[in-house]
Amino acid sequence: MTGAERENYIWSRLTAAGLTPAGAAGLMGNLYAESGLNPANLQNTHEKKLGLTDAAYTAAVDAGTYTNFAGDGAGYGLAQWTYKTRKAALLAYVRAAGRSVGDLETQVGFLLQELAGSYKGVLSTLKSAQDVRTASDAVLLQFERPADQGEAARARRAGYGKTYFDRYAPADTSGLMPSGVFVDKLLTVAGNFKTLYIMGCFGAPMTPENKARYTKNHAYNTSEAQKARINAASADTFGFDCVNLIKGILWGWSGDVSKRYGGATYPTAAAFAAGACPDVSADGMIKICKEVSTDFSRIVPGAAVWVKGHIGVYIGDGLAVECTPKWRNKVQVTAVSNIGTKAGYNARKWTKWGKIPYINYEEEIENMSKEELKALIRETVREVLDEDNPVYKDLKDVPEYWKPTAAALLEAGAVNGGTPAEVCETDLNLRKETLKAVVVAATYHDAREGKQ
Repeated sequence: MTGAERENYIWSRLTAAGLTPAGAAGLMGNLYAESGLNPANLQNTHEKKLGLTDAAYTAAVDAGTYTNFAGDGAGYGLAQWTYKTRKAALLAYVRAAGRSVGDLETQVGFLLQELAGSYKGVLSTLKSAQDVRTASDAVLLQFERPADQGEAARARRAGYGKTYFDRYAPADTSGLMPSGVFVDKLLTVAGNFKTLYIMGCFGAPMTPENKARYTKNHAYNTSEAQKARINAASADTFGFDCVNLIKGILWGWSGDVSKRYGGATYPTAAAFAAGACPDVSADGMIKICKEVSTDFSRIVPGAAVWVKGHIGVYIGDGLAVECTPKWRNKVQVTAVSNIGTKAGYNARKWTKWGKIPYINYEEEIENMSKEELKALIRETVREVLDEDNPVYKDLKDVPEYWKPTAAALLEAGAVNGGTPAEVCETDLNLRKETLKAVVVAATYHDAREGKQ
């Protein structure tokens, strides 16, 4: 198995056994720290001591020529089993199964048997854990029990586990705001409420109390011109800056003038730890976005649009909602000039776009028109085709084992990439499967001619 295949197999076995995604990830992070997920791994210090490599040690144990497997004190396998009785039990388990001591599938079976037997408490934690650190600590402290159980080691192993969680755990979109709802809220703010660009403000109404606070809270707001704007605002005017427009909506802003922050609630430390949108800057927000791209032909409604120091949200039809002191000094709808200008809208050219991780974009397909869906399908098919059946644009792109035949075909004029030979003699422009068919046909023809 490849490394990726081993990871997939272990993840599937652990989750099928009832471990939560966090539990499986926490266990896998520890196994990685112990063995790199290599079931034939012999503890490095004992390779030199015993004069055996991983493969040689495994083969000798399997053959019965090495008889001190249980008592040699060498860590071995996925979990680096070391203690005499545990190694003896592992060896008995694999021999009963008729498999190699380094067999991955058998070792995972033994691992689950151990957890269900002598480590029921750990298994219970792994079947209920909702965060990787809890699961990882349970494995490290109660199952693996390495010499180093300090905070740095615990954090490192939990970090390995988080990598597997991010890679294999199914995305939970149940608590995310649908992109359509997000866009509607942004449009509602821009079209139905009085707003003003105020640095550091995530939706507070301009009551006397808030005016006093916001004219002192940030250097930008303390300028005489900005203080005058804030003090002149009516009590039903809500303050935002660019990234705080996004955060305010995600934190529950509802346009309630009776609430200090318009209905938004600044998350507690526990809420942040549980996955609430963090209090980040515009540049920080784009860093946590997913599928960040500079290709605006593929942008989706609800995605963040970013230029250094500033951020907005794409709402579809070539438009974005942004809060900016430029133009109208408020929350406003503008054109995304990367896509094109629009009459009646100021336009901004953005640098990147990305999917905000607190928004559910799954409804994109549901809301697509038939033509949009067909275009997406065509694009996806093209991507799959290019991956599985790439185009050999030039002779130099052809694998060595086909290159002589391809060169002969070019020389004979049997194939041509569309460029005149006097311009480029090696222009091919053929897909892999097409060239393969041509090579097979040519080889068959040569064989037939040789027989005659």
